Amino acid sequence: MANTFRAFLVNDLFGDPALYVGLPWERRALLFDLGDIRTLSSGQLLKISDVFVSHAHIDHIIGFDHLLRVLLGRAKALRLYGPPGLIGNVEGKLRGYTWNLVDDYAFSLEVREVHPDRIPCARFACREGFRRADGPDAPALDGLLITEPEFRVRCTCLDHRIPCLAFALEEPVHLNVDKARLDELGLPVGPWLMDVKRAIRAGKPDDHPIRAAWSDGDRRHERWCELGVLRREVMRESPGEKLVYVTDALDSAANRERILVLADGADVFFCEAGYPERDAARARARYHLTAVQAGRLAAAAGARHFAVFHLSPKYRDCAADLVAEAMAAFAEGCDRPGTGLHDRKLDGRNTLQASEIARLEKR
Repeated sequence: MANTFRAFLVNDLFGDPALYVGLPWERRALLFDLGDIRTLSSGQLLKISDVFVSHAHIDHIIGFDHLLRVLLGRAKALRLYGPPGLIGNVEGKLRGYTWNLVDDYAFSLEVREVHPDRIPCARFACREGFRRADGPDAPALDGLLITEPEFRVRCTCLDHRIPCLAFALEEPVHLNVDKARLDELGLPVGPWLMDVKRAIRAGKPDDHPIRAAWSDGDRRHERWCELGVLRREVMRESPGEKLVYVTDALDSAANRERILVLADGADVFFCEAGYPERDAARARARYHLTAVQAGRLAAAAGARHFAVFHLSPKYRDCAADLVAEAMAAFAEGCDRPGTGLHDRKLDGRNTLQASEIARLEKR
């Protein structure tokens, strides 16, 4: 199955947390955490529509100013989601600047805080000098933050001695195109197939018309097809993709339970692995996970792939050891009799992490 979400960690294993997820069918992107993002191009930053902030420690939100600087003159709205206090954090950052020459800038920010029983919202419009305007609270629907036909984002609140959010990005259903059958029908692969997928996910009826248009040299072609025909003949459904992002959490029974509910069956589990097991007491005192604890969580959640990040800089000279501990714990959990996880694979992204380890160790 081809990946729907184009996800990658922005920084190296010791860098600020930030997970960039491209949504190629919409030329759009999501960002999980807002650490140092200066390595992202302006083109990548301009695609970001929604940012999900786990908490407001400096290494998780320092990239806000850089993102704001790139988006400022654009006619778009950026949405931010985070724990209680995020609206005040954003308001404080915006008040640190003078906004007297932005009357014709259409950029705006919408900030939503996740509370146990409600989600307050505030809007900051650039042409109004980013003056705060509180909107009505939204209901807290079991951690659901976004629901669109193509994806949804859910969160859960973890204990980091402050509220810290973990996130799951889920595709309701994955739609593959049977290219052989498409050829038999005399139809080409092209952007028009996204209209088919959107119509299916939106629950359109079988007689809903779909326009297929394409070029053949200098000639333009067009055919109209009923959605029901394309649904039956061309589209193949399979379970949707699921990415989970967990960082900065105490290894406690309550946190483990919440993580496992959120991450159940994840295709890719991104998890902090800040400390080696020999320093588990230090990890607990800092309200972080060890590499072994992260690996065990990934295995217990039934994750298909596992990628670590946010290692403590204290262990920069033994990055390979931390990654090895995490992967060994993950493999051991997957191979445990009765788990049914023997076919799980170590994440291909860890090949990239291995090269990153080699680069770090040469410094």
